[in-house]
Formats: sequence, structure tokens, C-alpha cells
Amino acid sequence: MTAMTVFFPLDTARLRLQVDEKRKSKTTHMVLLEIIKEEGLLAPYRGWFPVISSLCCSNFVYFYTFNSLKAVWVKGQRSTTGKDLVVGFVAGVVNVLLTTPLWVVNTRLKLQGAKFRNEDIVPTNYKGIMDAFHQIIRDEGILALWNGTFPSLLLVFNPAIQFMFYEGLKRQLLKKRMKLSSLDVFIIGAIAKAIATTVTYPMQTVQSILRFGRHRLNPENRTLGSLRNVLYLLHQRLKRFGIMGLYKGLEAKLLQTVLTAALMFLVYEKLTAATFTIMGLKNAHKH
Repeated sequence: MTAMTVFFPLDTARLRLQVDEKRKSKTTHMVLLEIIKEEGLLAPYRGWFPVISSLCCSNFVYFYTFNSLKAVWVKGQRSTTGKDLVVGFVAGVVNVLLTTPLWVVNTRLKLQGAKFRNEDIVPTNYKGIMDAFHQIIRDEGILALWNGTFPSLLLVFNPAIQFMFYEGLKRQLLKKRMKLSSLDVFIIGAIAKAIATTVTYPMQTVQSILRFGRHRLNPENRTLGSLRNVLYLLHQRLKRFGIMGLYKGLEAKLLQTVLTAALMFLVYEKLTAATFTIMGLKNAHKH
């Protein structure tokens, strides 16, 4: 929550760049300055509460499913990387199916009141989370809450890609030295995360557009974002903006993921150190 709050404006910038394809500003800080100038100082934090609530729900669902499945499947034996990946994948899928409606509402609340460059976007007027649910079901049908499910399911591969690179980099480093310092772990973690994010980013763009679902022009905009929709959107983007169109907002996303990882790492290190001190295990910890 701390990490998300601190770097929330970066997320806002990324989402604007993904959804509002007519935006001229390419760089993150320019987009943020524009948002502040046109919509007020607090605009980069619009939709903060729904995002934080969804984040908590989403993490709860994910870890609850992950640990339950693991308990059933591993049953006291040592878990292997392969098993962890499979369980993680299944937990990811369950998480997507259960929490997509929250993220659809989130995406819309974050973009509500935004000054779009693209005139084809239909504005929304939601009073809050519940009202958004109510209006989406009333106007677009219950299935609209699952917009973008298909790309989200594909994005479940993201941690698997990250894990693969992380393990690979770790093996390379361990050939050179006996053991890894916490800084080494952080750096290879950040590199793995950056690679995974870059590889899967076009899917995130499609996911954002489908969740937002307010583009008038797209006749194919049916629920769930079937494979055809995903390919259609990717194709549209490529046709109009070239390969870079798929990567709009990537800079903000990478900044956010790497800085978030750094912040979480620092907080984690400090917390562990503090915990060890409290438990009087400082000496044991050193040996």
C-alpha cells in the first residue's frame, strides 16, 4: 500500500498514455505536469481509494488461494520451483476471475473527469465504487464487469517470466561469487521484473483499453475481450502508431515497478533488521 501510494501518480500517467492515444506528450513528467495543470493538484491521485481497496482484495485472494492450493497439493513435502509456478499460475487465474470487476471499476474511476485528447471517449459520471458497479451493470450488462479478462489471464504469465529470468540471473551471479548480498538480490529482482513488464506490456495496454471500455469507435467491443478483440486492438494500435503505440506509458510503468521494488525492498530490510533486533537475534543473524 505504501509503495502504491508513493508512486500512484506514475500509475495515473501510465493509464492516461495507454487509454488516451491522442496524447502528444510522450514523457511521464510532461503528462503529469499536464494533468496537474488541467485538472488540479490532486488529479494524479484520482481513484486512489478504489485502487488501494482492490489491491488489498486482490492480494488477499491471491495469497489465500496460493497457500490453500499449496497446502492441499504439497502436503508437507518440500515444494519445488515447478510446483510453485503452477500453484502461482492457478492462484493468478482465480484472482483474475474474482477481482476483474474491481479493476474495471477502478480503471474507470481513475479516468473519470480526465481531460482526454481523444474525442471518441464517452465520459462517465460515477459517484463512487458501488454507483460505478450499478451503472455498468445497468448500461452495459453484468458481463462488462469482466472486460479485459482475456488479456488479464495472459498477464498471469508475467510472474512466471519474471521468475525464470530471476533464477537464471541468480545462477549466473552465483558462478562468480559464493553468496549474494541483499543488494544483489534486489538488483536481479528489479532486472527480472523490468524484463517481464516489457515483454507483457502490450497486453497491459489492451487490458486497460478493454477495462475502460468507453471508446465509441470500436465496433468489436464485446465483453471479456475475446482473442479476436485483443488481436483487433493490437492491430489497430500497430496500424495507427507503429510498434511504439503498444508501448505508450511503458516508461512510467517501469519507473513505477522498479521504484516500488526498491521501496519495498528497503522497507522490508528495515523491518527485518528491526524484528531481529527486537528478538535479540542480532548476533545469530550475523553468523
